Amino acid sequence: MDNPGWHAYRRAHKEDDYFTTPRRGADGRFTPVEQQVRPIDEQFIGGFLPPPSPVPPPLPVKDDIYTDPSFHLPSGVESQKSISSSQLSRLSAVERSRTLRVARMDPHLMFMVGPLLRYDTTDEHGIWHGAVLIVTSDAGSTYEPHPTLIYEFDPDRLPRHHNKTKKDLAGKSFDLGPHPADPHSTSLPISASQANGHTTSGPHFTSEQSAAQEIWVYPGAGGTFTFWRFMIHVPLGPNEMEVTYSINHGQQLHFFVPGRNQNMRWASYSCNGFSSGINPDDFRGPGFQSGYDPCWLDLLQHHYHEPFHVLVGGGDQLYCDGLTREPELQEWVSKLKPEEKQNYQLTDEIAEAIDRFYFNHYCQVFRTGAFARANCSIPMMNMCDDHDLIDGFGSYPDNLQNAPIFRTIGTRGYFFFLLFQCFINVEIDGVDDKSHVNKSIIIGAPGPYVGFPSHSFLGYLGPQTSILLLDCRAERKKDQVCSPMEYEKVFARMQQLPSSVEHLVVQIGIPIAYPRMVALEKALESKFNPLVALGRNGSLGLSGFVNKFNAEAELLDDLNDHWTSRTHKQERNWFIDKLQEFARLKRIRISFLSGDVHCAAVGVFKSLKDKNAPEIQPQMDYRYMLNVVTSAIVNTPPPGGVIKLVASLAGKTHKTMHKSQTDETMIPLFAKEPDGSNRGQKYIMGRRNWCITSYDESTGDLKFDIRVEIEKGIGRSKGCVKFSQNTAMKP
Repeated sequence: MDNPGWHAYRRAHKEDDYFTTPRRGADGRFTPVEQQVRPIDEQFIGGFLPPPSPVPPPLPVKDDIYTDPSFHLPSGVESQKSISSSQLSRLSAVERSRTLRVARMDPHLMFMVGPLLRYDTTDEHGIWHGAVLIVTSDAGSTYEPHPTLIYEFDPDRLPRHHNKTKKDLAGKSFDLGPHPADPHSTSLPISASQANGHTTSGPHFTSEQSAAQEIWVYPGAGGTFTFWRFMIHVPLGPNEMEVTYSINHGQQLHFFVPGRNQNMRWASYSCNGFSSGINPDDFRGPGFQSGYDPCWLDLLQHHYHEPFHVLVGGGDQLYCDGLTREPELQEWVSKLKPEEKQNYQLTDEIAEAIDRFYFNHYCQVFRTGAFARANCSIPMMNMCDDHDLIDGFGSYPDNLQNAPIFRTIGTRGYFFFLLFQCFINVEIDGVDDKSHVNKSIIIGAPGPYVGFPSHSFLGYLGPQTSILLLDCRAERKKDQVCSPMEYEKVFARMQQLPSSVEHLVVQIGIPIAYPRMVALEKALESKFNPLVALGRNGSLGLSGFVNKFNAEAELLDDLNDHWTSRTHKQERNWFIDKLQEFARLKRIRISFLSGDVHCAAVGVFKSLKDKNAPEIQPQMDYRYMLNVVTSAIVNTPPPGGVIKLVASLAGKTHKTMHKSQTDETMIPLFAKEPDGSNRGQKYIMGRRNWCITSYDESTGDLKFDIRVEIEKGIGRSKGCVKFSQNTAMKP
């Protein structure tokens, strides 16, 4: 439920008023709201590029990272924790240059965004498959020869894990170790071997090259910009490995892959943006450049101490709702009658504005702050949800969804999702999942409104663990989440999972076990609802109560999105039945992972208790499925009144699936606040959060650690809830 509260509605309405009277410049063009982004200064590639600020906040305290033996200072200063300017002045010119040297690309490239790192899957031969994406400005870049990625790894070299201390657990530090793109680390030296252009290597050290593939060119007003994809294939060794990569001999970045027989550690998140009307500065604590960064820096600090192998995006990796503020769309947005919006014709100017917004917005979000550091150092696996396109897309009536402008928004939004988040261009990669460049891909039926088929992914997370990222947006309609064809292909692929797999995690974006809002849904759909009527007329300042597209209640698209809505309930129950049957036949434990609702919660399906028999223990119950809800890593939690309403409904045991011998309820796990005080609402945690998942080799359980923000904007979390999903019963 994407409800930021009444005050945010009013703030959003005031902001909208500012954008509703656009003016053309002397050249006849509008001034975009999402400004044309400029190329990145090379020293900031892959990391922090703070937004301009008239009064920048003070820099945060640093960790004692110089005690790490992988860092080498010039002789005479090894015992120092940092190097001051006065110390640097006493070194020779060669020592100073080695200490402060930043790698430069040759041939030179002008980066717009990247590198972005993506994980696909690991095949039956133990080969890890992934890719890197960069976007470059053609003006200022040299493509002779084409860009080249070099990646290196040594299976004999064990990666160093940085043990946590009490200070680390207190979250005092914001510096997360080596990263050449962090301007806060200007005194961080590179090692002598790096300065000389080589790294220490053993007998099995491997260095590979990957040639760039040009997969698309964006023709913008500021020039042309090329998307380059590099494929990476790493044979897994006996132990966890660090993989180092660089482009055109530039800055070295790193990621980690597991050992051949190791199940992965991974982090998951959702809702990486703020709803309309929310002031990001309200979430910016001391030392932060942005309210977007605190929880991401917390995630990166955990990654520094014990690396994640995968970063799972559960939808809304960015918020594209600001598209409606672009000046070319204001005449369309201002139409009061829904039929006027639906009949409004798409012009070349509007089409160009839509592409301009998505390109610039993606570049800005994916190259800025802590999120940029995460997506170049932890391989991503992402799924699409509505805000990756625009708020509520797919859950509006057919006449709006098929309107020329709205359909174009969905089509181009999904195109840019595939491009930036999955590194896919359908025109190059095709729609045959048997010969696709991505081995994990499952391509479904054509989406009714987006002009592309759905793209789901079934990937390897270890010998005992797999993950299904089910595309619940491309084929979505008001009365459909996924098409029969998509389900058929997904279940067929699931049947091919190796016998070693004990856990299947199904990432579905929106919770499937969550409190119902049927009464509210009915009230908002009613044509007699006075708030909706006043909102349509703009009376009493209630225009924010209805959406900009068809003047329905603003919350209605969120409620229609839910699996538990009236229009999706039958499909939901069928899907759960099918998964239960699959779990029974394959002896696989299934868990759901979802986001969307801006709070943390855990729902559960389990076998209905027989009156004359004890309850079946989870270890023996193939119907036992947890729905772990982790949301949001950036966005604000719902208002207290909404949390209280949802919590009041959470304790109810639903009988919807009793005919399938299944009980459904929420688990009261959140008995304590992060400070240890007691909570009244134990089912729902209304704080920003993200989740760590790992495999317990001793028990075979999948462990979830929901990390909850301790205090708004301070960049520290606490594992308020740590629990395990038991392994499936074995014969």
